[in-house]
Amino acid sequence: MRVTRDESEQQALQQLVIKRFGMAAGTYGLALLLTWITVAGGFYQAPLDTAIAGSLMILVSQLGFFWVFSRGYNLRFRDPSLTEPQVLVALVWLTFFLFNLGDSRGSLLVLYVLVLMFAVFLPPKVFIRYAVLALVSFVGMSLYDAYLDRLGDSQVALLEAGVLLVTLIWMCLFVGYVYKLRQRMRQRRFALQAHQETLRGMMRQLEDLASTDELTGLYNRRHFIRRAEAELSRLRAGHQSGLALIDLDHFKRVNDLHGHATGDRVLQMFASVARSCLRDGDILARYGGEEFVLLLPHTDAEQFSACCERLREAFANAQPLDVELQAGHLSLSVGLTLLNAGDDLDESLQRADMALYRAKANGRNRCEASWAAVDA
Repeated sequence: MRVTRDESEQQALQQLVIKRFGMAAGTYGLALLLTWITVAGGFYQAPLDTAIAGSLMILVSQLGFFWVFSRGYNLRFRDPSLTEPQVLVALVWLTFFLFNLGDSRGSLLVLYVLVLMFAVFLPPKVFIRYAVLALVSFVGMSLYDAYLDRLGDSQVALLEAGVLLVTLIWMCLFVGYVYKLRQRMRQRRFALQAHQETLRGMMRQLEDLASTDELTGLYNRRHFIRRAEAELSRLRAGHQSGLALIDLDHFKRVNDLHGHATGDRVLQMFASVARSCLRDGDILARYGGEEFVLLLPHTDAEQFSACCERLREAFANAQPLDVELQAGHLSLSVGLTLLNAGDDLDESLQRADMALYRAKANGRNRCEASWAAVDA
């Protein structure tokens, strides 16, 4: 089964969302590990129950995110990877975690950068909001420690806040640059898609020009041969297809008496009448001059003969557009044969041509058949 381009893009986007969610979940697992490393190393300056509470916050949030994600990764949500809530929970946990580290929090200040890296591909306004939240959280911890007279070195705390501020400003500028770059890439992608659609349309037009007759709009001889050989190769034993050569009677006289413009309109009228008499899967082509060739897949002698007779009568009764011509003055002759599995197309065309010759010799405006089984 061929996968369409939209389905491929949908699958690629789903895989990207799954990977992004997996990275966030893995980062939370490392955060949980880091919590208990600091506890085991004696850097955690709060009761053990606060570490347990922080760990439970990670576990509960991730279970909740996974439950939502398992129902939302099919892209029904605006943000199916849950980036914004993931970053928000991470900032809350990190502030809680650093607050309980006391003077050791400065060595883990880089975790704010790690958390905000997940928000790099969010719009700049959203990223700035989280950057401000990170800065306010860290400064708020220092001010609260100063209020409780627990701040060890105010100058070190001020340096840490300054370093965080400069880092966050740089990240905001970087996110703005990335966002503009993505916008330009998206515009170029849309422009490239538009060019590709234009090229596909031009290719289809070229294919149509190469396979159709300009005057009648029917298939040309070369395209018919290719289609007929393909149909013949797919023909299974016990199945038959009808092949007919059609010639407009006294067409040269029409050109001589009324001009080539009138002759062209007669050819176009035949193409219009034939389209109304044939099925969608039937193949009709202009074989050359006033001669046409018809292929009816999956038919038998009786059905094929009835179809050709119906076409002959419809053309004979058609009302010409030119006032010089009158209804009943136009006719056609048809030579019929049947294709069987393993037949040669050239030999089958020769059989149809012999039947067409008999139709013209017997007075024209008739159908003659040369069935392979009978002639054999």
